[in-house]
Parts: sequence; structure tokens; C-alpha cells
Amino acid sequence: MATLLSYLETAWLIILVVLFFNVMIFVHELGHFLAGKWRGAYIDRFQIWFGKPIWQKKIGGVQWGLGWIPAGGFVSLPQLADMQSIEGEAEIPADLKPLKPLDKVIIAAAGPLFSLLLAYVFAFIVWGVGKPVSELPTTTIGYIPPGSPAAEAGLLPGDTIRAIDGQKVDKWMGNMEGVRELVALSEHEKINFTVERKKADGTVETITIPCGYKLPETKWWQRSGMRQVGIIPAAPAIVGKITPGSPAEKAGLKQGQHIIALNGQPVYSPSAVSVASADGNPMQLTLTTPGTEGSTTVNVTPAIPTNWQGKEGAYPLLGINWANSMDADLGLTHPSPQSQVSQSLKWMGDTIAKVAAPGSSVSMEHLSGPVGIGNYLFQMLQSENGWRIIL
Repeated sequence: MATLLSYLETAWLIILVVLFFNVMIFVHELGHFLAGKWRGAYIDRFQIWFGKPIWQKKIGGVQWGLGWIPAGGFVSLPQLADMQSIEGEAEIPADLKPLKPLDKVIIAAAGPLFSLLLAYVFAFIVWGVGKPVSELPTTTIGYIPPGSPAAEAGLLPGDTIRAIDGQKVDKWMGNMEGVRELVALSEHEKINFTVERKKADGTVETITIPCGYKLPETKWWQRSGMRQVGIIPAAPAIVGKITPGSPAEKAGLKQGQHIIALNGQPVYSPSAVSVASADGNPMQLTLTTPGTEGSTTVNVTPAIPTNWQGKEGAYPLLGINWANSMDADLGLTHPSPQSQVSQSLKWMGDTIAKVAAPGSSVSMEHLSGPVGIGNYLFQMLQSENGWRIIL
């Protein structure tokens, strides 16, 4: 029964994705259709989806239809362009006269204009219902894997990034202006990080550190990876559920405690503790408990779980599930319709510029067509606020 429900849910999500596409396609083609009517053009057909029609009806001299290939749509305007290879044979009157150039321009521009108007309709809806906050409001480095480009360049956990290649940054990700995006979209062999670093005497110094990058390996059928330097954002190391009988439980760790230091060194990310525990060496953890003053220190030695004993790839664990505050709901924002449309236009321009830039790692292969967009929509619909993000 559960499997059947899962299949039905997947089918329903696919139907919703197709409906989203159809709305956008229909409105775009409706623009061409209405403009063609206005300018007196001959309109043979209005069809959603390609291929032979599975349904068709002639209304007002125009054949309306639904094709069997669920992708795209068209308005057949023989005077505008010869599209018979895609749209099929059209019934063209013998006395059909050519359109004036101005009429062709108006009809051609009406589709994109209606798409833009649809964007404003969606933007007004988002203004009302709200958009999930997807930005990560920190620029402090939490963890750097040994041997990564960031480690080799001299960046350190606890460094707060203020600018990348001279562009100020105030979030880790979001709106193509975060740390992650600026690294991925950089155009130079060395990425310049301007960071604030706290010194031993408590003062803060601002330094610029040039850093190399790496492209993650991908399979032959996958897109090439985007630039990475090996930095993880800072997040509190909050103890979540503790595995019964684990080293963490035996050492007396409690759910909700914060690990603030490991072997005397500040902890800026749970990753620092998780990676260190995999070595299996004894660890000294400094913890604070919300609602109490001061800190406590415990000694604990990670161990391979009993049910992992003898298995290939098994490694020591503390037995902690992290309750990271970054997973919390960041709420909704209500951006104005114009700011939403302007932001989208800016993203388009930035993307085209990065594809064209000779020093960028972004190329045409990183752009998505209908299949890629459909897959993205499908993934979004599986999340709680996915419908808001799709809008």
C-alpha cells in the first residue's frame, strides 16, 4: 500500500510540473495569437504540445489542438515564418498576402511580452504569500579540510569573509551574491579573499589572501563541477540525539549542549568534531549548557559502533547526531513584485556574462533546458515550501 501511495504521489507531482509548464507555454503563445488577431494575420492553428493532435476542434476558423508529445506549443502563423517542419502542414489560402514588417515585429514580440506579464502576476502572488528565506546569513568560515586549496592558501576557521575579488559579501549563499556563488563564478586563477581575523591579543586584522581552487570530479555523463576552495560555513556544534551506549553517552554529554572547543582549539562547525572523531584518538571537549554559566570539559574516545565491527570502511564515532540551528526555518520574506522581476533579469544578465567570460568555469553545459527545469520543479514540489519557490 505504501509503495502504491508513493507511485501515486510521484505521478501527481509529475502532473503538476507539466501543468506549470503548460501555463507558461499557453500564456506565451496566447500573446502571439492575440497580436496576430489584432494585426489581421492568418492563424491556422493554436496547439499545446507537439506531434499529431490527440484532440482538436475548429473554432472561429482556427484549429485548436493538444499534441501527444508533452513539451512546448505553438501558434501557426504562416505569414510570420515557415515552421512546417515543426508544426506540420498548414492550410494556407491561395490569396494570402505577406505581413508588413511592423506587424511581424509586434506579433513576434507579443509572446515574450506576455511571458513578462505572467512573471509580474506570479511576482504579485509571491508578494502576498511570501517567499522562503534561502540565504545563509554568515560569512565566517567554520571548517577547512586539510589539503584543500583554502588550507594551502592560509585561510583559517574563524576567519570572517568580507569580500571576494573585491566584491563585498554578507551571506554564505543566496541571490548569486553569497560566498559559495562568488567562488563558483570567479574568473581568475587566484580568488582573492578579504577576511577579518581575530589575533591572540583580541584585536582584529583585515588581510587579503589569494587562493586557488579545484573543480570536483564528475562522471562522463554529468556536467563539469563548479569551482570550490574547500570551506564550510560556521555553525554552532549543538549536540542532538545521542546514541545509547555510545562514547558520547558514557562521557556524560547531554542533548542541547554546545561544543565550543576541541582539544583547546575553538570549534566553529560540527564538521571539525566529526572529522576529528573519525581518527579514533582521545578528545577533550569543552561544552556549554544553555541556561547555565561557565563551561565544562569532558574527555571522550571515539569508537567503532558494535554493529559496524569488521565491516569495510567502518570508522570511529562519538555517537552524536547534530542539532544544527542552521536547519531551522528562516521564515518568509515579501519582496515587491518589481524587485523580484529586476532580480531575475539581473540573474539572466549575470549568467550570460559568466558564460561569455573567457576566465570563467561556467559554460553552456551548465544551463538547463525543459528537462533540467522540470527536474528542478519536481524536486522543489517535494519540499514543504516548494510551491512558493516555484512561484
